[in-house]
Amino acid sequence: MKWMPFSFICLLALGGCQAVPSSLPQAEPPPSESCYFPSDAPSTLTASVDVLTEWGFSLDSSDTRLGLLSASRERELHGATDLYESPHFRSRSGFNVFGGVGIGGGSRLGVGLGGGFGQLPVDVERVSLLWDNHHVRLSRDIRRFDQYGSLREGRSASNDDFCERFQRDLDAYTATGGITP
Repeated sequence: MKWMPFSFICLLALGGCQAVPSSLPQAEPPPSESCYFPSDAPSTLTASVDVLTEWGFSLDSSDTRLGLLSASRERELHGATDLYESPHFRSRSGFNVFGGVGIGGGSRLGVGLGGGFGQLPVDVERVSLLWDNHHVRLSRDIRRFDQYGSLREGRSASNDDFCERFQRDLDAYTATGGITP
């Protein structure tokens, strides 16, 4: 019973060390202003799918009632395997030999293939589009995965260049009725 007040004071002291973030996480860098532009053509969603597939994206999901599209594309990074190699934990070749000797004269030898043998790091680029019958809002991010499938980098890529090219191609598609200009 005598330890109860002391342990309660320690619990309060440790609880006071808890830090609360001063702000919510935000995209770094923030999306460009050109990623929000007017578009009231009835074929905006279908033209957006056409533009994205022409650029090499695959449609991941869509909801026409909400005016939402999500697409992605993946690009292998040839020659970038050494960027994420960890010499302390994995062999460079992905080839491992292990073995042991037991009591009674028995021994075992094993050979294993592991790690990222035969795999390449990849960039995964995702684009989300929201259309409210009057305006289009684009969001784009790029994530880089190493040869073991672990996320190594991620960043917002909603920049002027991408959004202005998309808007220009979207306007061309909606103006021609879906025929490639």
